[in-house]
Formats: sequence, structure tokens, C-alpha cells
Amino acid sequence: MKIIAVTSCPTGIAHTYMAAEALQIAAKEMNLDVKVETQGSVGAENVLTDEDVKQAHAVILAVDTNVDKSRFEGKPVIEASVKDAIKDAKGLLQQAVDAKPLAPKIEVTSDTETSKGTEKAPSSKGKTGVYKHLMTGVSFMIPFVVAGGILIALSFAFGITAFQTEGTIAWALMQIGGGTGAFGLMVPILAGYIAYSIADRPGLVPGMVGGLISVNLGAGFLGGMLAGFLGGYTVVLLKKIIKLPKSMEGLMPVLVLPVFSTLIMGLIMIFILGGPVKAVNDALIAWLESLQGTNAMVLGAIIGLMMAFDMGGPVNKAAYAFGAATIGAGQPSMVMAAVMAAGMVPPLAIALSTVIAKNKYTVEEREAGKAAWALGASFITEGAIPFAAADPIRVIPSIMVGSAITGALSMLFNATLAVPHGGIFVLPIPNAVGNLPMYIVAILAGTLVGGFLLAALKKKS
Repeated sequence: MKIIAVTSCPTGIAHTYMAAEALQIAAKEMNLDVKVETQGSVGAENVLTDEDVKQAHAVILAVDTNVDKSRFEGKPVIEASVKDAIKDAKGLLQQAVDAKPLAPKIEVTSDTETSKGTEKAPSSKGKTGVYKHLMTGVSFMIPFVVAGGILIALSFAFGITAFQTEGTIAWALMQIGGGTGAFGLMVPILAGYIAYSIADRPGLVPGMVGGLISVNLGAGFLGGMLAGFLGGYTVVLLKKIIKLPKSMEGLMPVLVLPVFSTLIMGLIMIFILGGPVKAVNDALIAWLESLQGTNAMVLGAIIGLMMAFDMGGPVNKAAYAFGAATIGAGQPSMVMAAVMAAGMVPPLAIALSTVIAKNKYTVEEREAGKAAWALGASFITEGAIPFAAADPIRVIPSIMVGSAITGALSMLFNATLAVPHGGIFVLPIPNAVGNLPMYIVAILAGTLVGGFLLAALKKKS
């Protein structure tokens, strides 16, 4: 029996490929023929062909972002998150095997969810709708944030104010990466692809325009999110209300929907929502800037707990998105520093525990621990997932404690970060990290506490 699958996580880095690997390993054990298409940060790989779809008995969509389901018309579709595939690949494959053949047509609702001919994995509830639309926007936004942030950091390497001299390399790097370049596209891309997830291609125009309006109004990241949802659902509403003769239906996607949805969304953002959201955004920034001492440590600890709780899941991504939103061109962020440091700790702490408590890990786990060093150093928190899935009761509390300590210390030391990703590879860039020595101390402290705590709690293998 042939089963086909698609995996896709918001960042398209780790979960996407771990889910695919889990499905392939489980399929081999169950003597099933499976082909998995990965939709990661480098684009779609191992793409499913029309012949693959035709031969397949059922389809598994292990995704946390919006994917095109129309090509699977007439096939039973099992929907789940990437974490479901990582934790219980055999269960998903068994659902696919047990799925009954469908009639050749699948009806799709305006909210992109299949309403007929689709079976959902029980654990996938709550992973669709608003969350999936938001994560689709975040997944498209992250490459812009990372590229822009690192280029900004490279401009700082010439001096913290060197970019102010027009015509220099530092100035050029800031132009490319900063507010007039990659970083300036962050909010429009986020808003555009939230709307795209809701309303497909017609949502791109009102979403991106709404994101740009949000930036111009000073409503920032929060306004962009709101504009994305507003633009997408406006298109969905207009599709239901406006009915044109068959001969004029071609005008809907190129004229009617983009013009009216953009007009409605723009007027609402400018005259109704823009001002209040800007006030909230300004208040949030002022609050962050006012944090000192104990209050800063509490926020840092909360960020650390969120980063380690689900290691790349929705809670982790919420903390990351919050941190990325606090970075501005030429304005390094304490919050982003705490986010990255705390996100590095889980794999590093686990890797350390495999070294100091070798007798509590299998040979395979110790080998995986070596890879965890590299993943943690690269700020890929997902490197902790295999260990957490195997022993969640001991692993998750240990790494949460370690990450909370790192986040709290990072905030206490007033460490700042001008780059939203990169791990240890951005630390040598001059001026990319504020208070670098103590920032490293914060990361090491959390790693040591988390690693030794896990080594103490772990049972012998």
C-alpha cells in the first residue's frame, strides 16, 4: 500500500525534516510504501507527482502551515501537526491505512479547511485556523528577519554608527538589511502571508498593503498581524457576497477582490484600528525599555520557559516572534538576546548530560548528543525534541529550568542582540551582541544547570 505525505513547519528547518524521517522509519517497519514531500525553508523537496497522488491510498498532511490540498482531491487526507508525526508516526500511518476511499470530489471551505472527504488526526485539533494562518505568515517572514538582521549586524562591525556615513560599505549593508531593505519587508510579508493562508492568492494584496500601512502608522508587528487577518477574512467575505456573471468571473481575482478588499482593509486600519494598535505597541516598547533588575529577570525567565517548553512548537514560536518584533534597524534588543540564548540551552544541556552521565544513555543517544552540541550552538532548539519525546517527564523540566536561568541572567546583564538568529556564529561580529562576555556566561550557566539537573534525574539505560 502506498501512502504519501507532506511535512511543513513554520521555520522549515528542523521539524519539517524530523517529521518526514519519522514517517519514513515507521513506514519501513510497517512494510508500507511511503513518499514524503518536505516543504522547508529551501522550498519543496521530494515533490509528489501526479502519478504519486494517483497511486496513493491516502495522504498524510503533517503541517503547521497552510498547504495546497486541491491536488489531493478524491483521496482520504489525515491532518496532523509535525509534532504528531514525530511522536506517533505509526499511529498516523495506521489511520492512513484504515482510511476508506472517497468520492472523487473534495469540497473546500473558504477558510482553506477541507469539509468533506477529510479525516483529521485526533491530536491535530487546535492546530488549524488562526494558529495555522499566523504560523504561515511567520514562516515566510523569518528568512527576511534573519537576512536583514545579520546584514544589520555586519554593518555594525564597522562601528555602531558607521552606517550613518553615506556611500560606505556599512551604509550599504544597512540599506540592504535595514528598514529600507529586508527588515522593512518583515511586517508586510507577515501580514501578506497570513492573508494568503486565509484567502489564497487574492489575500496577498490586502495583506501586504495592510502590513505596509501598519509600519507607516507605527502600529508595527501587532498591527501587521491584525492587518493580515483583516485582509484575508475581508476577501473571504467578499467572495461570498459578490457574485458576477460567468462571463465576468475572470475579473474577481485581478480587479474586484484586490481593489475592494484593499480599500476596506486600508480604511479600517487608518481610521479605526491603526491608532489604538499604535498606542498598544508604543506602550509595550516603553514597558520593555523600563524593565530593570528583578522585573527584567522575571520576563527573561518567562521567555526561557517558553523557549524550552515545546522546543519549536507554538509556545516557542510565540516567544521568538515577540523577540523578533522588538528588533529595529540599528536598535539591538534585550528581549531577542534572551530569546536566542534561552533557545540554545535545551540541546546544549542535553548534549552535556550525555557526556557527564554516559551510563544513563544508550550508544545511539550519546551519538545523537554529539549532534545536539551543533544544533544548540546554531540556535536550533528542535535538536532537543528526540530526547524530550523519549523521556518528557525528566527532560522537559530540566531544560526549562536551564533556559529560564539563561533568560533571566541575559536580561539581568542587559545583554542585547541585533540579530534574530545565528547562534554562536554571530557572536564574533563586533557590536552584534551587547555585553558579550556576560551573555556567554548566561548561556553557559543555563547549560550547566540544565545538563547537571537532567543527569541527576535521568535513570540508567
